[in-house]
Amino acid sequence: MLNEEDLQILQQDVQRMLGRCLLRLQQYERLTKAMVANHKLSGPLHGLERARAAQTDGMSRRTLGASVGDLLGSYFVTDRVDPPEETKNNSSENVNWLAMQTSIVLSDEDFTRVEHELREMVDLRNRLVHHFIDQHDISSKDGCRGAQDALVIAESRIDQNLAKLREWANGMNIAQQVMSDFFNSAELEDWVVNGIAPDGTVNWNAAGIVSDLQEAFVVMATGGWAPVVEAGKWIVERYPTQLPAKYGCNSWRQVVHEAPIFELRYFEMNGERTAYYREKESHAKSL
Repeated sequence: MLNEEDLQILQQDVQRMLGRCLLRLQQYERLTKAMVANHKLSGPLHGLERARAAQTDGMSRRTLGASVGDLLGSYFVTDRVDPPEETKNNSSENVNWLAMQTSIVLSDEDFTRVEHELREMVDLRNRLVHHFIDQHDISSKDGCRGAQDALVIAESRIDQNLAKLREWANGMNIAQQVMSDFFNSAELEDWVVNGIAPDGTVNWNAAGIVSDLQEAFVVMATGGWAPVVEAGKWIVERYPTQLPAKYGCNSWRQVVHEAPIFELRYFEMNGERTAYYREKESHAKSL
């Protein structure tokens, strides 16, 4: 028979072990919420940090079970899961909008295993927080011994799953660092500002040099047409980085020819054949 002092020592050990498990579960829950808040993001380029902060703040009120549900089918997906629908927004069409998502594609078998592990942590957390005292009578020696055995197993499972979660989170961080490097790169600026994709293809409807030609046309047009070469000189003086070669062209005439909104025509001026351009009437009417 244990005396009162010995029983108190056992009870204190159970309390210590339970507290350690709960602290580790809090680490697991915080990391899960951080993964949910950061694995996908959408918003205007100038407001991404505000959007991220809002998502993080919203996750503070989510339960672990809800967070796990958010990860399944969004961060953890199978190859049969359709990609998420494009984020809709009410911003102006002239606002550059970014939507990104990081996911791990799993086989059906691996997805089932991961789902089981995540759900197991939710169940374990609920048992320890809400039902531990009901399941283990720590007012007796046998109850304390049983509680100790259960907590040893629980702590082991928590540590195993926390280690896996950290691996997944680290993979997410690496992927997002790659994207962050890209967002701060000249390639992204070319893509967003100049319409030049990373593979070198040009979206002429979004090309910066086309906007510059439109601006030059307003200044230099006479009789509804502007001289191509003179417009190019005007642009280079004001925007020296906006050169035809940047867009894979050999001349300003080629730029005008490639841009679908422009019409190119040659006129005889002082005995010389000179290239002029203007916006196509169909495009001007659509505006």
